[in-house]
Amino acid sequence: DPEIMQMLKDKMKTGLEVQKRTNVKTALVVPGRYDEKLAWDYQTANVIDCMRMLCDLAGPTALTLVMEPLNAHTDHPGLFLTSMPQSYMICKAVNHPSCKIVDDMYHQQITEGNIIPNIDMSWEYIGAFHIGDNPGRKEPTTGEINYLNIFKHIHNKGYNGVLCMEHGKSKPGKEGELAVIEAYRKMDAF
Repeated sequence: DPEIMQMLKDKMKTGLEVQKRTNVKTALVVPGRYDEKLAWDYQTANVIDCMRMLCDLAGPTALTLVMEPLNAHTDHPGLFLTSMPQSYMICKAVNHPSCKIVDDMYHQQITEGNIIPNIDMSWEYIGAFHIGDNPGRKEPTTGEINYLNIFKHIHNKGYNGVLCMEHGKSKPGKEGELAVIEAYRKMDAF
């Protein structure tokens, strides 16, 4: 739809103006809801075309667009982008250095699990990581995800970017803040 493409171009131009003022290096992209009236592969082609256009706009400014696959089981039913393999395929098809994935391990654990093998399979396109344990989306050590092994693994692969703390606290107040700090100290002890 030419109107949607224009709307996306306009939003990207607005985002690039923000980038000029803030020098931000990464922008999060969520492709949105799937259309039950349109075959999945046509929707995939549309996302590829849109991402390619947006990356062409972002590329000259060194802005990286990270697509975030979100789980449809618990938090985001009806969204198009839901898995690491799907995100990898889209990045591969877009074939642009500005097109990457944010690996939100909370969502990935719910959707497909197998976190370390999926990191390895998607490594060339991972631009950022989001942290949150499952269940509950609280700090590491409160759920089933073995963040100690994951942090060690991505460190050994040479990742030196930010690990975004996208979670709540398991306890209220100062006690909760101290629990978060202690959890990250434990995860960094590999």
